[in-house]
Amino acid sequence: MATATQFRTCPTTGLRVDLKAENLIKANAVAAVIFLAVGGFFGLLVGLTRWPAVHLLPADWFYLALTAHGLDVLIVWIIFFEMAILYFASAILLNSRLAGPRWAWLGFGLMVVGAVVVNIAVLQGGSTVMFTSYVPMKAAPHFYLGIILFAVGALIGCFVFFGTLVVAKEERTYQGSIPLVTFGALTAAIIAVFTIASGAIILIPTLLWSMGLISHIDSLMYKTIWWAMGHSSQQVNVSAHVAVWYAIAAIVLGARTLSEKVSRTAFLLYILFLQLASAHHLLVEPGISSEWKIFNTSYAMYLAVLGSMIHGMTVPGSIEAAQRHRGLNRGLFEWLRKAPWGNPAFSGMFLSLIMFGFIGGISGVVMGTEQLNIIMHNTLYTPGHFHGTVVAGTTLAFMAITYLIIPLIFRRELVMKKIAQWQPYVFSIGVAGLSLFMMGAGTLGVSRRHWDMTFADAALKFDYPEAAFLMMGLNGLSAILAALGGIMYIAVVVGSVLFGKRTTEQSLPKLNVIASYGSADSVKVPGTVVMVAVFFTAFVLYYFINWKYLSEIWPLS
Repeated sequence: MATATQFRTCPTTGLRVDLKAENLIKANAVAAVIFLAVGGFFGLLVGLTRWPAVHLLPADWFYLALTAHGLDVLIVWIIFFEMAILYFASAILLNSRLAGPRWAWLGFGLMVVGAVVVNIAVLQGGSTVMFTSYVPMKAAPHFYLGIILFAVGALIGCFVFFGTLVVAKEERTYQGSIPLVTFGALTAAIIAVFTIASGAIILIPTLLWSMGLISHIDSLMYKTIWWAMGHSSQQVNVSAHVAVWYAIAAIVLGARTLSEKVSRTAFLLYILFLQLASAHHLLVEPGISSEWKIFNTSYAMYLAVLGSMIHGMTVPGSIEAAQRHRGLNRGLFEWLRKAPWGNPAFSGMFLSLIMFGFIGGISGVVMGTEQLNIIMHNTLYTPGHFHGTVVAGTTLAFMAITYLIIPLIFRRELVMKKIAQWQPYVFSIGVAGLSLFMMGAGTLGVSRRHWDMTFADAALKFDYPEAAFLMMGLNGLSAILAALGGIMYIAVVVGSVLFGKRTTEQSLPKLNVIASYGSADSVKVPGTVVMVAVFFTAFVLYYFINWKYLSEIWPLS
């Protein structure tokens, strides 16, 4: 049982904070930011090398940087931060003690060791196999060992989260159903267990293969099982950052979803269907049936997309309802114009919502369609798409909630507040440019993984259209701008944690965790309806434009 000295009461939210959970949140958040800095540095090197006028790195260093960038930002930074979210959404939001804090620290330690070992393996130069690490390419044994250790640590964190939910239920630290934010975190944790199990199934024998203890790993089997981890890990991100959207809307504005049941159903659709989107990486594999490919890229995918579309309406709808309750009722968009755009938590969250929907979401449906995928999968369109999801969506949302975590959990005031206010905008513009210009270059056929788009050292020359070179130049400029936004974020976070003034009850505003107005079902949200209509119009137009591209490449006679 917990003791009274194990808790403090948060003066801004009134929540009872388990100090052991608080320390784990701090540790995971700090580790996340460190690896974001490392991965972002490698990403900048990749962006400057893909810029033909700069072409910074030689081929071997380019692929090394690409490997490190993918692992550190797609896996390490995000999962460390997700562990912090799991502990916050369970112990803190439920006013509960953390189940098994020693196990949580063991998991954190394994994650740190695993992440360091993987980076050492990559930097040693013998494991330049990129994020996907497809066999028969072989990395050093400690490359696979590091990933396995990291995954086991994350799995322990997920089970500590599940245990905390049980503790909170048994000790009755909350009333009714778990909050929606916690439900979203539960969704992420369930998908994470599937993801990590898939990784273990294939990476453990691959480790033995790299050690010479197993003679052969079938490449199709590896690819099929690996993508159950590689793509599903990004679905963990989607569930987590949607939960963050709801959390920020509730904490900053006191907003609550238009319908709890509908939002929870949308999260349930994620559990059942979202990870099936990994099928789009396997569409040209001969060992997988056409029926499986068609089902997963049509019926199953549409149900996953439905979940995101529901969140895409309920999150801004909840914000509009809260704002209109405050009297911001003039016209369609006074609620949006007079939103707290100077608060980086809100601006980062809303920019994440918009860019995830319009860039990552629309391009994701296009990439997930079997026929359209064929014309763009091995082009720069693919990294353009997942920069629109994992970076514009997840990373920006996590950056946004950091501006609340620092005063609430680290109990420090933000330093460089003007830089913090501008950071989401600078980062958003850079990431939007990265996504759009890579997708544009990919539409023109620019190869996804080739070191030099000019093919200067190739025996047979090939020239891309001039527009492709322009887009890659703009992509390089966008990489610099995104890196600047990342540096601004890290400077504010590190500066605040190390040098920020200690918060007091008087120095922080009271924040709402639960809305106080009446039933959201009775509130009209015409502005959100218009925004959704604009989204659907953009989606339909872009979807059929890509079918037109397909018809030009594959004419019927």
